Amino acid sequence: MAQQSRPQKETVGRVMHEFKHGELRIRGSGPKVKSRKQAIAVALHEAGATRQESRAKNKEALRRTKAKERRGQTAAAEKEGKRAQDRTMRRATARKGAARGAAGKTKQQLYAEAKRRNLQGRSTMSKAQLERALHH
Repeated sequence: MAQQSRPQKETVGRVMHEFKHGELRIRGSGPKVKSRKQAIAVALHEAGATRQESRAKNKEALRRTKAKERRGQTAAAEKEGKRAQDRTMRRATARKGAARGAAGKTKQQLYAEAKRRNLQGRSTMSKAQLERALHH
């Protein structure tokens, strides 16, 4: 099975959580999903990680699911309220920042600083090269 991206893993995790708590429904408003296999199929479909669809359809499914999550139209968000979901999403993004480290900057931030300093050849540099050139 192919590697899943972080957004895909998060979506699969959310859908399986809904199944575990008996909130997962077929097509959003249909009967509740009873079978674990069916729940996995729904999770992979929503995450755009199924092998039954083309790459373009998978990409579209993930985009649509992420938009639904942002709007707060998931079972968890409807049950607990949009605020609870926002709190969870903030925690997930905080973990991403913490993984980078306190002093760690993104390549975009490094590039902006290099641009301010008028560093030559910055557009072709990698993140590591930018860090070395800026002495971070």
